[in-house]
Amino acid sequence: MAAVEEKVSPHIVLFPFLAHGHVPAFLRLADLLRARRPGLEVTLVSTPRILGTLSLPPSSSSPPLRLHALPFSPADHGLPPGADSLADIQVHQFIAFFQASESLRPAFEEFLSGITSSRSPVCVVSDAFFGWTADVARARGTSHAVFLPGGAFGNAVFFSVWEHLPHARTAADEFPLLPDFPSVVLHRTQIPRYMLPATGADPWSAFFRRVAASCRDTGALLVNTVRELEPSGLDMLRKSFGVRTWPIGPVLAAPAPSDDDAGIIQWLDAHPPRSVLYVSFGSQNSINAGQMRVLARGLEASGRPFLWALRPPLGFDAKGGAFRAEWLPAGFEERAARAGTGMLVRGWAPQVRVLSHPCTGAFLTHCGWNSVLESLSRGVPLLGWPLGAEQFFNAKLVVEEWGVCVEVARGNMESSAVGEEEVADAVRTVMGETEKGGEMRRKAAAIARAMADAWEESGGSAAECLEGFLRSVETSVR
Repeated sequence: MAAVEEKVSPHIVLFPFLAHGHVPAFLRLADLLRARRPGLEVTLVSTPRILGTLSLPPSSSSPPLRLHALPFSPADHGLPPGADSLADIQVHQFIAFFQASESLRPAFEEFLSGITSSRSPVCVVSDAFFGWTADVARARGTSHAVFLPGGAFGNAVFFSVWEHLPHARTAADEFPLLPDFPSVVLHRTQIPRYMLPATGADPWSAFFRRVAASCRDTGALLVNTVRELEPSGLDMLRKSFGVRTWPIGPVLAAPAPSDDDAGIIQWLDAHPPRSVLYVSFGSQNSINAGQMRVLARGLEASGRPFLWALRPPLGFDAKGGAFRAEWLPAGFEERAARAGTGMLVRGWAPQVRVLSHPCTGAFLTHCGWNSVLESLSRGVPLLGWPLGAEQFFNAKLVVEEWGVCVEVARGNMESSAVGEEEVADAVRTVMGETEKGGEMRRKAAAIARAMADAWEESGGSAAECLEGFLRSVETSVR
């Protein structure tokens, strides 16, 4: 009798970049993988400090998610001690942090060598910023994929701009994205501040061109988007990288209730449905002090209640020190509190819970992809104020193609001017009983349905793509 070949499940190694928006997406991906393949061994790799901050909920999955720490000393690279995440540093330090992150390679090589010597085959799923892991995986005979926590269009444009620097080839304010996507027209104000002076020989260009090259060396791209919502963006990614692409989005974290949220939720409960504007610029960037004052006056002039997750302005330490009164108009916070029309939350707010609350009617956001997905998955339309990275291109998508966003301003440089009446008008347009506001709400609701449908077990595009990816991995390791 012929021997029956025993099926061996792969060991999936997840390696997110050291950034606030990346780690949660990888954690959720771990949950999705283990739910689809009970018994699948999954290890999340990061630095000791980041792993130490994770609060993993109890799981019925067996075996439990494993964590493996790689030693990382940011101070050895001229960064502040303990700066294990982009959220711990200023924007001008980002390139030093990107370069420092590549120092994790020897420790990752040692870790992968250790587990590839065991019986279970391995598949590495890394962040694009750790694309060098494709070489490490190939050298050890393991499969490799890149997971993009961002969207398809935003990433395709972002990497194309870094590779070709179209803004440096013309003095015009508007220009086509040559040579990759000539139908995409960009404006100079949509180029992030650290891209503007790039020459191709600078450290920023060198890093992101290494990242793009690594994405062409991987076996697959997992993308945090919905196939039905970004067909052209996915085509752009395939054209750029020539790799099999699996849209498995939305990959979203569930709301995590906390006793610290009680005051915020109680304040929201006191307002009518769809009446409150939520304002947040994410965990890694901020507007400048002048813009902060203009925004405050615009919010006040709009007459709409608002909840503002407030961080110090650009150039000031977001981790420590008191919030200065001069960063806001005199008496602004007191007037809002007294009238019950505004709540300012210093630092972090429970964003998913806020966006899930029925009183939240719109979200003024930096257009980070997690924020876009979290808002639209709940049918909440957007006001956009992109600040950096691919956020400008995400804004372009949700404004021009999806029709669910009004762009208020761009960037946080001193030259990035915006008026308080522009802010107030945008808020009234999106949140009021206007024709445009109603259309945006209908489109946001349709997008929310498409996102929910993507994870339907029977016929959902994301469910099908994740299953297809897993089968491709299992086939490659037999």
